[in-house]
Amino acid sequence: MTDVTSAAAVTRLRRSPLHERHTAAGAKFAPFGGWEMPLEYAGGGVLKEHTAVRTAVGVFDVSHLGKARVTGPGAADFVNACLSNDLGRIGPGRAQYTLCCDDATGGVVDDIIAYLYADDHVFLIPNAANTAEVVRRLRAAAPERVTVTDEHEAYAVLAVQGPRSGELLAALGLPTEHGYMSFSAASLAGVKLTVCRTGYTGELGFELVVPAEHAVTVWDALFGAGFDLRACGLAARDTLRTEMGYPLHGQDLSLDITPVQARSGWAVGWDKPAFWGRDALLAEKAAGPRRTLRGLVAVDRAIPRPGMTLHVGDTQVGTVTSGTFSPTRKQGIALALLNTDANLTDGDEVEIDIRGRKAPLKLTKPPFVTPSVK
Repeated sequence: MTDVTSAAAVTRLRRSPLHERHTAAGAKFAPFGGWEMPLEYAGGGVLKEHTAVRTAVGVFDVSHLGKARVTGPGAADFVNACLSNDLGRIGPGRAQYTLCCDDATGGVVDDIIAYLYADDHVFLIPNAANTAEVVRRLRAAAPERVTVTDEHEAYAVLAVQGPRSGELLAALGLPTEHGYMSFSAASLAGVKLTVCRTGYTGELGFELVVPAEHAVTVWDALFGAGFDLRACGLAARDTLRTEMGYPLHGQDLSLDITPVQARSGWAVGWDKPAFWGRDALLAEKAAGPRRTLRGLVAVDRAIPRPGMTLHVGDTQVGTVTSGTFSPTRKQGIALALLNTDANLTDGDEVEIDIRGRKAPLKLTKPPFVTPSVK
């Protein structure tokens, strides 16, 4: 995330349909993925927002996330032949984390949640900055009877996350008993929406996909339900996902970072006959990657940041891809790409340089907190 550099820059950014609600709540905004989105809120801040999600319930406006729909005879089979994971593992009403990889290199164009409605209907939620490219690639490959529609601004997405998220939605008459990575149609205050048992925080949570023109109605219903509900911004979303070891595209996954390197092979249907990047990824898997994504925790008070280099003695062994202060653990944590030829294992220490001071970090396997998604 970067600071807004000028008023002109702001005017070129897309805005959520909930922008006025965020302004009224005292949100501090920042550009993210081509959108002007809340970073944190007055009276809260990252620590309070993070804690609300870990202990009670918080709501994020993540309407910047992309939305694309693939329809027509054989739509699910077409998507399955393009994206990495195997849609054959799930049935209608289920969701799946998957990757759009470059066919030549196996690098990650984007990571995506695919919602399978039927054999002829798949709804995709990619990342904001990558939606147009994902849609472009799918359209270029689609057979004549399959249609790929970019619906990026047609829907808002509200992420209701935390151990009391189910209580909140149940109090509003929304379904909450469907399993993790599934979805259900519902309505709230006369608005038809989709309740998805998905999220990016590691807590019990739901994502509400709402027609953009009705986003304010649903937001107001959530905050009028009588719960101590806290609005949360993208800064807390980042600390929460990092504690879980969830990757962020552009940092932990990218066109230069393959799923083999990022240890995301669990999201690849290796036995499928076809998906973009299959040959390159199978070759890399067989040969072994030159670097892999690992977890790090600070031994002292150091806070690792993206881009910092990691050393063992005088030898550079890797680079931090995501790093932050963990509000839950009260220490610095990071994800980093480490060279495999360094032969490092969990428990080993590496060092970062912070303004001339060497600070030790210990290798560990994420997540950095106990997951509670189910």
